[in-house]
Amino acid sequence: MKTNSNPSTLLKELAYKKIKEGIIEERYIPRSFLSERDLIEELNMSKTPIKAAIARLEAENFVTVSSKRGIIINDLSLEMINDIYNLRVALETFNCEQLVHRKTQNSFTELQNIIHEMDIYVDELDVKKFAEADHVFHLMISKQTGNNEINKILMNYYDHLYRITLKHLKKNPERMKKFHEEHRLILKLLENSDPSCVSIMKLHLENSKSLLYQ
Repeated sequence: MKTNSNPSTLLKELAYKKIKEGIIEERYIPRSFLSERDLIEELNMSKTPIKAAIARLEAENFVTVSSKRGIIINDLSLEMINDIYNLRVALETFNCEQLVHRKTQNSFTELQNIIHEMDIYVDELDVKKFAEADHVFHLMISKQTGNNEINKILMNYYDHLYRITLKHLKKNPERMKKFHEEHRLILKLLENSDPSCVSIMKLHLENSKSLLYQ
């Protein structure tokens, strides 16, 4: 089977991933300015993959390109965070409701495995790995429902959600412990087909959102 190994395509993808990673992990400070020249030197690439990566990141609202000022790193506005979390509450509580009322037995083995992984990250206060696992946990719940359209919506916001989570966990890594306790409870309630998992999921997401305003 043929794979897409076009060097130009691979470089564009690499440039995109590297720059996005720098934005998410805030190596590039929000509201700061970047230039193509700086990125060319830093990533040791030509202008073409850099320009392609920036165009893609602008379409995803990570940067704004100004002809006068260069590349501006977009900050996470409170309005955007609020809108994303309100959307999550609507979709993810619906997911829990669907799973609770299913007549067929659900398999939560993958969710159990993620919970065990997060045990380690909490002990080590590894905010980066915990933030990644946190969103995998929520996406796995969504995938259990089999609703591909909801999955697509949540995946579209995956990187922004990861950036939000990473941002507030860095402020206080101890917050991981409370989030993890809530993850455990949500999984237990799902396994027992307990309808209260809907309200617990809502509370979990609203608690996460409220911490961002502190």
